[in-house]
Amino acid sequence: MDGAGRAGVVIAGAGQSGFQAAFSLRTEGYDGPITLIGDEPHIPYQRPPLSKDFMAGKMDPDSLPLRPESFYEAQRIELRMGERIEAIETAGRAVVLASGERLPFDSLILATGARNRRLTVPGAELPGVCYLRSVDEAVAIQERLEAARRVVIIGGGFIGLEMAAIAAAQGREVVVVEAQSRVMPRVVAPVISAFFQETHEARGVRFAFNAAVTELRGAASVEFAHLSDGSMYAAELVVVGIGVVPNMELAARAGLEVGNGIRVDEYLETGAPGIYAIGDCAWHPNRFAGGLARIESVQNGVDQARCVAATIAGKRAPYDAVPWFWTDQFDLKLQMAGLSSGFDEVVVRGEAASRRFSVFYFREGKLLAVDSINRPGDHLVARKLLVAGVEITGAEAGDPGFDLKTAAASRT
Repeated sequence: MDGAGRAGVVIAGAGQSGFQAAFSLRTEGYDGPITLIGDEPHIPYQRPPLSKDFMAGKMDPDSLPLRPESFYEAQRIELRMGERIEAIETAGRAVVLASGERLPFDSLILATGARNRRLTVPGAELPGVCYLRSVDEAVAIQERLEAARRVVIIGGGFIGLEMAAIAAAQGREVVVVEAQSRVMPRVVAPVISAFFQETHEARGVRFAFNAAVTELRGAASVEFAHLSDGSMYAAELVVVGIGVVPNMELAARAGLEVGNGIRVDEYLETGAPGIYAIGDCAWHPNRFAGGLARIESVQNGVDQARCVAATIAGKRAPYDAVPWFWTDQFDLKLQMAGLSSGFDEVVVRGEAASRRFSVFYFREGKLLAVDSINRPGDHLVARKLLVAGVEITGAEAGDPGFDLKTAAASRT
């Protein structure tokens, strides 16, 4: 495609989704101008390691960038780091930066991501109360963790438990506060929650369930966390991991439809032609969710970026990728395929005692999702089963003699 005289593609957001969109546009043969705008000063970098290897000291900041700066020059991708888009002119086909600069576009990709949900209790702004979303936040937590003896983590989801595992491995006293009755309550079955709780407790992590932080206290920095059940825990570091909020305000100000994110169709296009939304901010039709969904995962962001890039390059196709996720905690790797919401049957394959097992989720006999702990083979087969819509029964899933790989191949 000849890019001469074209406004090109503007990408709002330089996280994994925004980077992938720019990269995929070039691999799809798009030859027009590409401008990648991000409000952080850093060039696009990996986020998943921030709560895993990077936080554990196994990666340094120089290993985080997705590509070196020379890559963008070679690919003719203009980086505009440390800048923010203030407005979208849908009729005028342009974005307006905080500086007042106006950039025209042929296509606009909103990869604005999400931000941490903030804790709103007295003392929440004390030094030592931290969040984890960016590399700067990760570095700040690392520095605090080095000096801390006691750590309170608010939220028993992926981020909270990954942080708990790292802090415990470094010999810190760790308490995880979770408002519900088990860990990872929104995304896994009770059998997996129990298994991970036991693993953490065996490493010294304590849990406060059915409780919420009502106040944080301290002088120069945080010192105590007060809970709704009347208990109190000392802490030199508090890490808040209570979910995220999609960044959709820019889209809303432009008159685009928003709800649980920026509303898009099966092609990830908003109601304004040529304006798309991808990644954590995109509220999209998803057959695995049985309706509209907003999915917070690297896989979703990357696959949606590829889908939009292909569309802009003239290869229009609907988004239909199987959602998958993962978390690393101690010696455990949990890999998840599909969406288990609404399940009415759970089947365990393997033995929890071996620390290698999978959980299959069904609703009315239909396979919804598979969670695998230290069984990467099951995870890969599960993705094949789900994308092809291959049906297996609960009895087959739980039978160690039943060959999942053969079923995935023969029933496609």
